[in-house]
Amino acid sequence: MTSVDVHKESNDGDSEPGGYAAARLRLLTEKGRSGPPRRTALAELTDHWLAELFTAAAQEAGVTGASLVAVGGYGRGELSPRSDLDLLLLHDGRADAGALSLLADRVWYPVWDLGVALDHSVRTPAEARRTAGEDLKVQLGLLDARHVAGDLALTSALRTTVLADWRNLAPRRLPELDEMCRERAQRQGELQYLLEGDLKEARGGLRDATALRAVAASWLADAPREGLADAGRRLLDVRDALHLCTGRATDRLALQEQDAVAAELGLLDADVMLRQVSESARVISYAGDVTWREVGRVLRARSARPRLSRLFGGRTGAPERTPLAEGVVEQDGEVVLALTARPEKDPALPLRAAAAAAQAGLPISLHAVRRLAAAARPLPTPWPAEAREQLVTLLGAGDSTVPVWEALEAEGLITALLPDWERVRCRPQRNAVHTWTVDRHLVETAVRASHLTRRVHRPDLLLVAALLHDIGKGWPGDHSVAGETIARDVAARIGFSAADVVVIATLVRHHLLLIETATRRDLDDPATVRAVAEAVGSTGTLELLHALTEADALATGPAAWSSWRGSLVTDLVKRASAVLAGQPADPEPADITAEQERLAIEAHRTAGPVLSLRARTDASQEHEPLGVELLVAVPDQPGVLPLTAGVLALHRLTVRAADLRTVELPDPVGGSVLLLDWRVAAAYGSLPQAARLRADLVRALAGFLDIEARLAEREAAYPRRRGAQAPPPRVRVAPSASRHATVIEVRAQDAPGLLHRIGHALESAGVRVRSAHVSTLGSNAVDAFYVTDAQGAALGAGEAAGVASRVESALGAASGPA
Repeated sequence: MTSVDVHKESNDGDSEPGGYAAARLRLLTEKGRSGPPRRTALAELTDHWLAELFTAAAQEAGVTGASLVAVGGYGRGELSPRSDLDLLLLHDGRADAGALSLLADRVWYPVWDLGVALDHSVRTPAEARRTAGEDLKVQLGLLDARHVAGDLALTSALRTTVLADWRNLAPRRLPELDEMCRERAQRQGELQYLLEGDLKEARGGLRDATALRAVAASWLADAPREGLADAGRRLLDVRDALHLCTGRATDRLALQEQDAVAAELGLLDADVMLRQVSESARVISYAGDVTWREVGRVLRARSARPRLSRLFGGRTGAPERTPLAEGVVEQDGEVVLALTARPEKDPALPLRAAAAAAQAGLPISLHAVRRLAAAARPLPTPWPAEAREQLVTLLGAGDSTVPVWEALEAEGLITALLPDWERVRCRPQRNAVHTWTVDRHLVETAVRASHLTRRVHRPDLLLVAALLHDIGKGWPGDHSVAGETIARDVAARIGFSAADVVVIATLVRHHLLLIETATRRDLDDPATVRAVAEAVGSTGTLELLHALTEADALATGPAAWSSWRGSLVTDLVKRASAVLAGQPADPEPADITAEQERLAIEAHRTAGPVLSLRARTDASQEHEPLGVELLVAVPDQPGVLPLTAGVLALHRLTVRAADLRTVELPDPVGGSVLLLDWRVAAAYGSLPQAARLRADLVRALAGFLDIEARLAEREAAYPRRRGAQAPPPRVRVAPSASRHATVIEVRAQDAPGLLHRIGHALESAGVRVRSAHVSTLGSNAVDAFYVTDAQGAALGAGEAAGVASRVESALGAASGPA
C-alpha cells in the first residue's frame, strides 16, 4: 500500500472515523510492511484523516489563523499501533472562544470515538512558548512539532521561535533534562540489562533517544551518531510488535509476551530479540554518557571563561594535563591519551589507559577510545606481563570498572582483546534470579570480587576467574564444563603460568560447587566434604573459590545470597580445609646467585649500601612480575626495609615484588648482609639512575634524609586523585606458617610509600624482619613478613596479634577515606 493508496482509502471514508479505522486496520495487519515504512504510512494516514477533519471543522466554525500541529512522537512520525496522538491546536488569538471550542470538538471527538488516546492542547504561539518555558516536557514535545493542517506560516513561526528559545535557554534547560533522565533511570533501571524492561522509560530506551535529539538541537553538544538511528529503529520495531501482540499501549516487555513478540518480528526466539534490545539500549546509553559529559564540559568552560578572561586579560591557557600512566593523562575530568602516545607501537596502551581511568574514577574520553580501537596493534600471544597486570588492575578498581569497561566494549576493544567475549555479550538470562545480562554479570562479579581481595592470597586469579566464570554460557551442555575449556585457553593467552592456568580453570569449572553443595547436600556426611576437597585440590584454590562463590552470588541478585547461605558455605569451606590441611612444607629458599654474592661482599667491605639495577631478559622469567630487577645489599642494621622502600617511593618507583633475607657470607669474609631483591617499575617516565638511588639511600641510612617529610610534602603538592573505593587494609597473623618466625600477612591497596609505612610500623613495634615476600597483583599488595623478637624467636600469640593490629592501624590511618 503506497502513500497514495493510504490517502485514497482515507478519502473513501469521507473523513468519517469508520473509513480511517478500516484503512488503519488493513495497514496494521498487512504482512508485507513493518518497521519504519509502516510507521511512516500510519503517520501519513493519520495526518490525512486529521487534516480533513480540521479543514471541515475550521470552515464550519469560521476560524482562520489556526493550524493543527503534531508534537512529540507523532511529530517525529514514530506512530506505533497503540501510540497516543499528541496534538496542538495553534491559533493566532483572533477567533472567539466559542468558535475555537467548536473547532477543537470537531477534531478531538472523532479521535476519542475510535478509542485512540489523545494528548491535546489549544494555545496561541505566545501561550505555547510560555508553557514550554515552564514545563520542560512541553518544550521537548514542541521541538518535534510538525505541521498537519491549517495555517502553515503559523506553525513554521512557532517552530522557529521554539527552537531559538531552546538554544538560548540551553545552558539552563540541559542540566534540568540531564537530571530528569537520571531520575527516570533510577526509577526504571537500565534497559540493556533488564529481563522485563520498559522500552520507553528505562535508561537506554526511547525517551533517552529523544533527549539526545534535544541536546543536538541545542547546538551545545552532539551525541555519537554511529549506530544511534539503527538502535532507535530496533526499539521502535519491538514496541510495534509488542502493541500488536498485546493489543494494548504498553511499553514494558513482559516475560510472558516475549516469545510472541519475537515471532511477530520474525526472529528465531525471545533470546535473539532480547539481545537486540540489549544491544540497542547499550548504544543509546553509551551515547548518552558521552553526550552528557560533553554538555557538562561545555557548560563548565563557558562558566570559567569570563573569570579567566578577567584574570588573564582575555587570554586563557591550555587545558591542564595531569599524568596518570605512561601515555595516559587526565584532562578536563576525562582520561585522554598523552600527546606522545603511539597506540600503533604500544599494544598494551588500551589496557593501561583503561586501568588508569578506572583507578582514578574517571571516564575515558570517546576520542581516546576510538583512537585506541582504530590504531592499537593486537597483543602478542601470550600477552606481555604488563598487559596482564593492567587487566587485573582494571578489574580490581571496583565500581569504577563498569563505565570504563562499557566504553571499551562500545568501540569493540573488549572483543578484540578477548574474542570469546562475543558469545556472552548482551546475552540475556531469562531467569528472574538474575539481574544482569551474562556479560554485565561477569563484570559485576569482578566488581564484587574486588571488595574481597583482602581475603585471598592471589587477588589476580580471583579477579580473572570472576570475569570468566560464566564464559561458557551460550555453548551446548553444562556451561561450567564448556567454560573450563575456554578459561584455560584465555588464561594461557593472557600470559598466566601453567600452574595459574590450572587454578583459573578449576575455579571456573567448580564455581557453583560450594553453593550447590552447601545448600543441597548433607555436610555431616564425610563423603560430601571429601568430594569437595578432591575437586578443589588445595587450600589456596579453596580460598579463592570461597571468595568467587560469594562474589558470583552477590552479582546475581538479592535472591542468590543471604547470611544463611553464607554461613552454610563458610561451614563447608572450614570442613574442606581440614581435609586439605596436610599440605607439603614450603621449599627451602634457593641459594644466592653469583651477582647477589658479589654485591653482598662489596657491601660488607665498604660498610655501605651497594645496588644493581638491570632488566631481566632470560626466558625463565616469563611469568615474573613486570619491571626491572633492583638488587640492594646493605650491612645488617635496623630500618633497612622502610628506608629503602621510602627512597624508591621518592623516586616514583612502584614495587611489584620484593624479597628480603639475611645472607651469611662465606669464609674467609664472614659476617652477614641484608639482601633485598626488588622488581620495580617507573610509575611514568624513565627509571632513575642507579647512582642517584644509592646516594639517597646512603643519606637515608645515615639519618640525613627525612623520608617521611619528603613524602608528605609531595602528597600535599600533588594529592592523589581519590577514585575507586578500595576495601580497607587487612593484616593478620598466619597460624602455623613457620616454626622459626611469626608470619604477618598484609593485604592492602597498592599506593606510593605503602611498603615504607609497613616497614616503619614493624620497626616501631620492636620486631626484626627476618625475611619479607612482597608482591603486587594489579592494584593489590599481598605481602608476608617473617618477624622475630630481638632474640630471634617467634612471637607469642598475644604479641603477634598486637603487632598485626599496630600495622593495620598504621595503614588505615595513612589511607584515610577514599
